[in-house]
Amino acid sequence: MTDYVKSTAFASKDALSTGNPLKIVKGTEIDTEFNNIATAVATKSDINSPAFSGTPTAPTASANTSNTQIASTAFVQAAIALLYPVGSIYTNASVATNPGTLLGFGTWTAFGAGRVMVGFNSSNALFDTAEETGGSADAITVSHTHTASSSVSDPGHAHTYERPQGQVGYTQGGSQSVPYPQSVSTSTASTGITVATTVASTGSSGTNANYQPYITVYMWKRTA
Repeated sequence: MTDYVKSTAFASKDALSTGNPLKIVKGTEIDTEFNNIATAVATKSDINSPAFSGTPTAPTASANTSNTQIASTAFVQAAIALLYPVGSIYTNASVATNPGTLLGFGTWTAFGAGRVMVGFNSSNALFDTAEETGGSADAITVSHTHTASSSVSDPGHAHTYERPQGQVGYTQGGSQSVPYPQSVSTSTASTGITVATTVASTGSSGTNANYQPYITVYMWKRTA
């Protein structure tokens, strides 16, 4: 952009004495001035839909300005930075690039790998501290088997019974055979009973079985 610079000091000619040739305004002087003006005008942008080239600059608006003033890139970046103060979480569903590169400000670190976020709850000890972690990916009731043992306490035994046994005795009528009881034991034997107890397995593998429905994104936390 060229600024107009006057080449001839026309006002100074008025102080010159009559007859001084410098007092005369020459056509070449006028021509030079018009050429300078034309050059300066040609390098200026139009008010209506100007087309700038190079790296144009503009005054940066103050923070929280909301009007039709032109906003510089510095103003825009500062406004975006207000949306992500230190401690903010940035998420992206497809781009893994550090937000410091994408947004042009701040120091960011990867955050919450393999975890979902839950709202702060001061009345629940599990959620009453920022960035508190907990939970498990594995189900609490995992695949398992119950075992049982049974035994039979019958090493063998015998039964006794009484049977009549004849013997000669005497009565008033004379001698005769009078039966009397005799205790007899059976031979010892075991029952031969065996007992086997089986308890079927229950449950299923709990590995990675305790997740809520989820979707994976890239998460970053602004630290500075």
